[in-house]
Amino acid sequence: MDELLRQIGDLALGSVPTLILFIALVLAYRFILYGRLVRIRAERRERTAGAMERSHLAIEEADLRAQEYEAKLRAARAEFFRRREQRAQQLNTEREAAVAAARAVAQEKVRAAQLALTAQAAEAHKQIEAASAELATQILAAVLPRPRAAESSQ
Repeated sequence: MDELLRQIGDLALGSVPTLILFIALVLAYRFILYGRLVRIRAERRERTAGAMERSHLAIEEADLRAQEYEAKLRAARAEFFRRREQRAQQLNTEREAAVAAARAVAQEKVRAAQLALTAQAAEAHKQIEAASAELATQILAAVLPRPRAAESSQ
């Protein structure tokens, strides 16, 4: 057993330089490489995360611009339809005014024609009355015998 303990002691003593070298390597790695690796990893993460954030911001900005464009397009369409409706109302008003003027002219012509017709009817009535008196005398002369002049002298 002494032998075993001595061998373990020799092994432990032989492993001390390896252990010291391992600790020195870990410390050197920690100070020389690990700091740089952590920094580079943080930069890469920042670049990728920053690029992702920038892309998200660009997408949001594009969405906002698209919404603004759609709003402007809706406003332009509404303005177009409003102007078209206004023009249609103006044309309807002008058409109604033209129809009213034509109706007034037509009514005036009808009144003038009615007055002319009334005047013609009155003239025809006078002519008929004059002709009827003459016809009445002619009918009476034809129906009634004329008194003879000899008989009337007696």
